[in-house]
Amino acid sequence: MEAYKKLQLARKSNRPTGLDYINHILTDFFEMHGDRRFADDSAIVAGIGRLCGQPITVIAQEKGHTMKERTYRNFGSAHPEGYRKALRQMKLAEKFGRPVLCIVDTAGAYCGTGAEERGQGEAIAENLSEMMTLQVPILSLFIGEGGSGGALGLAVANEVWMMENAVYSVISPEGCASILWKDPHKVREASDSLHICPEDLKLLGVVERILPENDWEQLWQDLPLLLHQKLVELSNLSGSELSESRYRRFRKMGVYGE
Repeated sequence: MEAYKKLQLARKSNRPTGLDYINHILTDFFEMHGDRRFADDSAIVAGIGRLCGQPITVIAQEKGHTMKERTYRNFGSAHPEGYRKALRQMKLAEKFGRPVLCIVDTAGAYCGTGAEERGQGEAIAENLSEMMTLQVPILSLFIGEGGSGGALGLAVANEVWMMENAVYSVISPEGCASILWKDPHKVREASDSLHICPEDLKLLGVVERILPENDWEQLWQDLPLLLHQKLVELSNLSGSELSESRYRRFRKMGVYGE
């Protein structure tokens, strides 16, 4: 499928959101709020639940479905307090030995004046640094858009999985087109050049698994077990082995020539 068409599918308002995934694959979910510094960011849903009976920490970017929900969730674009809330939950997961599941769906971190004043870049950078050394398994699942640092702030994981109609990009195709060609209408060319599709990203070693979307009922049955099996497998590694494998995963990405 053309990359631009996949981008449009990833952005469709009727796609399942982070909360939909939580409600379908977890039991006994209990949401926890706030970053204990400034506020509670509604673009990030975080808490604890059970996956096939196993206690886990889950952190999800939530866009909402209706316009009212989307406005409340800031269209899934988190403020710095959202990333700090996520990190707070990750550190609690490490303290109590729970694996972490991150559900990614954002066009990017919020770039408003207030977010910049409160340290948006620093909050994301701290997440990247802390996630790299976290002593529990981390699995990130991309369910829609995966935009720039806003997505990467929840994707320094031992494995990254993607839905077949999700995308993952260093910048939005519109932003890329505006920078490279000074023409935001060249979004199709930008989409192809950025290799945003799961198939390309799997070949590049950026993601490990692509999940089909042809049968959602079957997916809701299979996904909990697939995630549980992988997290159990990762849990057999020591904390230092987990952080080392995460480090090596990112170090081997990309090629260069001299």
